[in-house]
Amino acid sequence: MTVRPDKDGATLRMGDGRSARVVLVTGPSGAGRSTALAALEDLSFETIDNMPLSLVPRLLDGPRLSQPLALGLDVRNRDFDAQAMLDLVDGMVRAGISADLLYLEARTDVLQRRYSETRRRHPLAPAESALHGIEREADLLAPVRARADLLIDTSTLRPQDLKTEIGRWFDPGGAQRLAVMVQSFSYKRGMPRGLDMVFDCRFLDNPYWVDALRDLDGRDPRIQSFVANDTRYAPFFEKVNDILCFLLPAYSAEGKSYLSVGFGCTGGRHRSVATALCIAKALGDTGWDVSVRHHELDMKHRPGGGLSSGMGA
Repeated sequence: MTVRPDKDGATLRMGDGRSARVVLVTGPSGAGRSTALAALEDLSFETIDNMPLSLVPRLLDGPRLSQPLALGLDVRNRDFDAQAMLDLVDGMVRAGISADLLYLEARTDVLQRRYSETRRRHPLAPAESALHGIEREADLLAPVRARADLLIDTSTLRPQDLKTEIGRWFDPGGAQRLAVMVQSFSYKRGMPRGLDMVFDCRFLDNPYWVDALRDLDGRDPRIQSFVANDTRYAPFFEKVNDILCFLLPAYSAEGKSYLSVGFGCTGGRHRSVATALCIAKALGDTGWDVSVRHHELDMKHRPGGGLSSGMGA
């Protein structure tokens, strides 16, 4: 098997390794990568931490993988480069490898506390405060975070909580149910990568043009009420919910483990957020494992990253 980027990093070829799942685990130092890898190992993944990017193609260029593989990727590695990681992920997907990019993060204040509790120096700021290193790392990883297939904020999670969350998403057992990620986004910034289905909410009345609502977002009940009062909203919601309730069991029976559904509007703050939340609640109420991500709100309030003490990198 050959899994190597060509001159511009665009083309990869492969052979025997395509049957197994590969999870790339990354995120800021202290956000829980070690704990996540340990949880994946408990789920029968083969795990390798601190894997240099340049060695990943060589690892995959071998015999058929007999079990799922999890690789920890760290900015501290000498050949780390965010764009190279994204090129690697895209190339693996094009080559037929089932690749997931898992990004762990936490709030800046939580990361600072973890460094203080462990008395560790930040690897990107060994002679400065941990805050300087946290901020530099967040900037370096921003493109990777934006591309992540799954983002887990570990700010309020204990190690056992993170292990439970990892199991919810990555348990390879046949009894695992399809996990659904519902996302909102701004068409101005473009659709996020990796969406399986997309619904355009721009036809709905826009709260932005109401002065009293402009500075709010779709998590606020006033925005949700405004959007729901559009006479077109109820049939739109019902039809989208109906098609998802029809498709999810079919995808699950086909063996799909992850489905990402996107809702977009112009600014990504009002209509798409409100609709995504309502759809996520409806699906959750029927028993599906659902998580929600709001791209525009995440960009506005980007956390620095971190886990509770004892979590590791």
